Amino acid sequence: MAIKRITVAERRARIGVRHRLADPADSAVEAARSLVALHGTDPAAVYLAAAARMRSPGVAGIERELYEERRLVRMLCMRRTVFAVPAELVPVVQAACADDVARLERRRTLKLLQEAGLGDDPWLREVEEETLAALRARGAAYGADLSADVPRLKERIVLGHGSRNEAAPAIASRVLVGLAVQGRIVRGRPRGSWISSQFQWSPIESWLPDGIPQVPAETARVELVRRWLAAYGPGTAADLKWWTGLTMTQVRQALARVETEEVDLDGTPGLVLADDAEPVASPEPWVALLPGLDPTVMGWTGRDWYLGEHGPALFDRSGNAGPTVWCDGRIVGGWSQRADGSVVYRLLEDIGAEAEAAVRTEAARLSEWTGPIRVIPRFRTPLERELSA
Repeated sequence: MAIKRITVAERRARIGVRHRLADPADSAVEAARSLVALHGTDPAAVYLAAAARMRSPGVAGIERELYEERRLVRMLCMRRTVFAVPAELVPVVQAACADDVARLERRRTLKLLQEAGLGDDPWLREVEEETLAALRARGAAYGADLSADVPRLKERIVLGHGSRNEAAPAIASRVLVGLAVQGRIVRGRPRGSWISSQFQWSPIESWLPDGIPQVPAETARVELVRRWLAAYGPGTAADLKWWTGLTMTQVRQALARVETEEVDLDGTPGLVLADDAEPVASPEPWVALLPGLDPTVMGWTGRDWYLGEHGPALFDRSGNAGPTVWCDGRIVGGWSQRADGSVVYRLLEDIGAEAEAAVRTEAARLSEWTGPIRVIPRFRTPLERELSA
């Protein structure tokens, strides 16, 4: 049987429909589900990515879903990256990715502790248990509060020894991140505004009363791969390996348990779910201003079909995406904010007068939405820096 071909136009149509950019969602969690999870390395990116996909976005509503209804949970998981994960998917993500990240993080922390002459695994476990007990006693706390309760959290390690970036931070942040990636504590509401990165911590049971149910790792990986294919497919095994952070062996083992169909992506072998090879109807024309590290921008490792030649202007040297302007499933420019918070953009290709007018409208809407808040991406890119100057 001939292998079906899925064109670039078809892939771009899928972005518009499935990533809720042409068909907005009613809630942040609905937007997150359409993407598996929202990228959250930059705290503000969760809000901006959700708002770009919501019918009636508002900071208060997104905060309510995050911190009151607790329908989204911030986790360190795929690629050792923070994501805001729909609560029902937390057990899958924990078993598929976070547990492996936890093991790697623990090994690194123990190495740093030993180099600093502080202690070994039993010492770290004692500090973790004391920290968890202090957090449960408080109910919720910032790192500084817990360091007052557990003095050993103030002990210092050396990072970047001998380099110009050498630093000697307290171990508190590594202990707290370690407990979080183990699924024992969770990031809560930040101090200050929605762009703040100083999070309050809470015991996991205050967010998920029964904790995180255990799922066999192999089963979890199968489910995560299936969800990625549903949201981002067609794609390649290399895309899956990159997005999940799994090994290629783990990806192939998971794919062997998912019903897929091989397709031709303009000469590159790709995969879709077995019941998902038929064309998707093209949506109405759409434009979007997406934040740095947006899930759609970072959804694949092979990006030429939607990025074109714009990578050097819109990505940093480590492959981190800056804020982007989209039109009908492709990146056509970038945007930034001036010191007063106003949104400015630059188109890198001709998209026609009607689409350009839609971009102007979207930029004005985003300026009004952010108000005086200025979001500075964690990873600055050439065009973003130029526009913000």
